[in-house]
Amino acid sequence: MYRHKKFYDVKYTDADAYDNLKPSALLSFMEESACLSADELGFGYEDIKYKNLGFIISNWYFDFEKPVKLGDKLEIHTWPLKTGKIIFLRDFELFVNGEKVGVASSRWCMVDTETFEIKPTSAFFADGFFDGYNIERSVDFKAWKLPVLENAMPVYSRTVRYSDYDHYFHANNTKYADYVMDVISVEEFKDKHLKSFQITYVKQCKFGDKVDFYREARDGAILVEGRCCGELRVQAKLVIE
Repeated sequence: MYRHKKFYDVKYTDADAYDNLKPSALLSFMEESACLSADELGFGYEDIKYKNLGFIISNWYFDFEKPVKLGDKLEIHTWPLKTGKIIFLRDFELFVNGEKVGVASSRWCMVDTETFEIKPTSAFFADGFFDGYNIERSVDFKAWKLPVLENAMPVYSRTVRYSDYDHYFHANNTKYADYVMDVISVEEFKDKHLKSFQITYVKQCKFGDKVDFYREARDGAILVEGRCCGELRVQAKLVIE
């Protein structure tokens, strides 16, 4: 069955203070693999932009069986799954030296690139387009809805600037991973690593938006919210071991 496979070298700039792969770097790797896979399959950026269509990510989830370290050569496998009417699901498996070290899943939507209106899958894909593709799941994950914070502790604020932007003129999804991780102190990660990471993009952030970040400990995890003028923009859930 179809899988796109690509190796990524974990370089100094991809690692954190403790030589673990940063979530933002992993999301960048996986987004690159997803885009290359879509190119192979005929629905990449160049294939759909003539219809003023593009893909945006609504959710990421990944789980490490062991941490990926500086100097590792990370092999990423990815494949799309059969779509619904709106949601595109894409799964990933992560390997180092042939050993599976993690799994990931993502949800995507297709949008009109001029209005950012969410479009149905039928705007580009004919019925049966994904029939015969790999139906294997990397992880049986369905808990996409994150809880709202009940005892939110304010941590810091950040203003979206030019370097956060991508070609859709909003903060790129990978940037939010750094925003979210900045609610954690350096000391909290000493002798530990990120076991799992989940992020939900509620509404896009634009240049000049001031996003206030909050955290709350609950059930062995750290929940994070980013709000702009009180409006929810991003949610995340981190488990550190």
